Amino acid sequence: MSEDTDALGGLVVVDKPGGVTSHDVVGRCRRIFRTRRIGHAGTLDPMATGVLVLGVNRATKMLGLLSLTTKAYAATIRLGASTTTDDAEGDITATSDASQVGAREYAPALEALTGTISQVPSSVSAIKVAGKRAYEIVRSGAEVQLAAREVTVSSFTVEGERREGQFLDLDVSVECSSGTYVRALARDLGSALGTGGHLTRLRRTRVGELTLADAVTLESLAEAAHLSLSLDEAAARLFPVRNVTGPEAAILTNGRWLEPVGLTGPYAAIDPDGRAIALLEEKGRRASPVFVIRPAGLL
Repeated sequence: MSEDTDALGGLVVVDKPGGVTSHDVVGRCRRIFRTRRIGHAGTLDPMATGVLVLGVNRATKMLGLLSLTTKAYAATIRLGASTTTDDAEGDITATSDASQVGAREYAPALEALTGTISQVPSSVSAIKVAGKRAYEIVRSGAEVQLAAREVTVSSFTVEGERREGQFLDLDVSVECSSGTYVRALARDLGSALGTGGHLTRLRRTRVGELTLADAVTLESLAEAAHLSLSLDEAAARLFPVRNVTGPEAAILTNGRWLEPVGLTGPYAAIDPDGRAIALLEEKGRRASPVFVIRPAGLL
């Protein structure tokens, strides 16, 4: 029985424009692909641009596994002013003269914000507090206190600087774990220097192995709807691969487990025809599916 490729779907990598929410992008792609089954892996703020990974149809089940990966950003931090949102969309709450700040001052502060750190997310983040998004609580006029969380900033590097009156703008590149808020890095850098700081530009350049080179615009999708990666391509490219036999593939299509082979998961089980059957994780004596890509009913 031939498989239903429309039901399988795949991934679409969008170069998100500024001024729209990630939900707006999802809504537009639902109309373009004519399906409600579209979600995204990792929200981008309205101000932010760059790599936004969407899952179409069954690929939505892969998004939770992709969202745990590392991300990379290009950003601009303005030292000399703090805002209510830690970015340029908020109201300025305080200013300070940062005109005399140089690499001698900001380099140690950057180093202190690199590695495994404890970070308090921005109060206007999408984190839920008592069932509501933090930004919804802030917009209602109430205050919100978010708990610090451990994140990993692999790299936090200044690529260039510009001075504008009392302000110092730093163009930075950031590589970090999922859940890291670059706005909070800008805020904390400004706080460490005593000048205040906020983001004026944020562009996500990579999610895991997916980069801007993989991304397409919404306009190009509207002209010709197409997947960036099929589920087969996504599984083989974005996860470690375990080649399985035909009988082993049949076992996995029914949601059953295989013997472990010592791979760190999640990893993709690929059958002799090059089809992705499932994503597996090994625990104890079992390599169990965490996502059956091709359940028996689709074969």
